[in-house]
Amino acid sequence: MSDDIRSPVPVARARIPTSPPLTFLVVVDDTDEMHQALRFACVRARATGGRVALLRVVEPPDFQHFGFVGEQMQREARDEAERVLQRLAAEVNKRSRHTPILDVREGGVVDQLIQMVEEEPEISAVVLAARKGKKGPGPLVAGLAGSFGARLRVPAIVIPACLTDEEIDRFG
Repeated sequence: MSDDIRSPVPVARARIPTSPPLTFLVVVDDTDEMHQALRFACVRARATGGRVALLRVVEPPDFQHFGFVGEQMQREARDEAERVLQRLAAEVNKRSRHTPILDVREGGVVDQLIQMVEEEPEISAVVLAARKGKKGPGPLVAGLAGSFGARLRVPAIVIPACLTDEEIDRFG
């Protein structure tokens, strides 16, 4: 019998690379369905340890005859956009347990959405909700099948208009 007792050989543990937390981008507009997209983004962010990003786009005013009036209208629209995002930030923080990323941009909604996704590498998905009724799903959701969708570098998640809050909450 051998007195040679073998001690366990230490095993080197491989470091498993951790991916950054997911960030769900919601376009904040004045539609009813936006709240469904926001709720879904919060539920998924909370479940994955991720974050929510809110984008509010201020489109240029149609009234361009007098520079001062147009500038004043643009400033007021931007101030209102910031108030809306601040109000929603409290809701997002409560639901997702993380402070959201807030961004107000000026221009066309599609162009600004695509630009934000390109500029912010932490954005993992865009969350949109389809509109109810006979008017169709809404311009952003409809545009996903066209050139808009082809320009996104991240998945787009479309929330059906018929989902209730309770059904959305099940995705957490």
